[in-house]
Amino acid sequence: MAEKRVKITLIKSPIGASPKQRKVLEALGLRKMHHAVEKPDNPQTSGAVDKIKHLVKVEQL
Repeated sequence: MAEKRVKITLIKSPIGASPKQRKVLEALGLRKMHHAVEKPDNPQTSGAVDKIKHLVKVEQL
């Protein structure tokens, strides 16, 4: 059975974000605006996305 995945896209600049939020973006692998990464849909990824939900767009794959 294939594992569920999510596509996370950075849609807002992290310039005004807190240092913790910038570290979450770095941990997810998001570097530049409109850069997208695919991650497994698990509790760890969901928790990280919840901390930066105002900066990213999340799509189910």
